[in-house]
Amino acid sequence: MTFIRRNALALAGIVLGAVAGFFYWQQIGCLSGTCAITSSPVNSTLYGALMGGLLLHMFQKDTKETTRKIP
Repeated sequence: MTFIRRNALALAGIVLGAVAGFFYWQQIGCLSGTCAITSSPVNSTLYGALMGGLLLHMFQKDTKETTRKIP
């Protein structure tokens, strides 16, 4: 459960990116099959999930505890 709490923003990015990738394939996708990403709904969805997760993970704050140096 702590994994989900710590990475909630990245997980939300994965879900939103997957939905956006699927809709991109559905509305704009490549019909000829020569486009590597947009020719398949699976490829487009996975690429969107990857990009969404990476994008929102950048805005996640670091949760490491800082140790204080004692002189």
